[in-house]
Amino acid sequence: MSIIELARTESPATQLPATLTRREHVVLSNLSEDITLEQIATKLFVTRNTVKSQVRSLYRKLGVSTRAEAVEWAKAAGIR
Repeated sequence: MSIIELARTESPATQLPATLTRREHVVLSNLSEDITLEQIATKLFVTRNTVKSQVRSLYRKLGVSTRAEAVEWAKAAGIR
């Protein structure tokens, strides 16, 4: 079993920490709020497409595919 497969089978709290940029941490913390990507973009003074790109990168790094999974990962990892 490869390291990637092993990491995906472990719970989020026991996974190796993903190397997130400072902005990805900010976006991740905003995903837990009940606001749209457009509202996050306005709050961060960037375009919606920038936030959308950052969210895609974040999902890829965390190995998740939905906002709910990303928020759950952050809670389990103690990031919030």
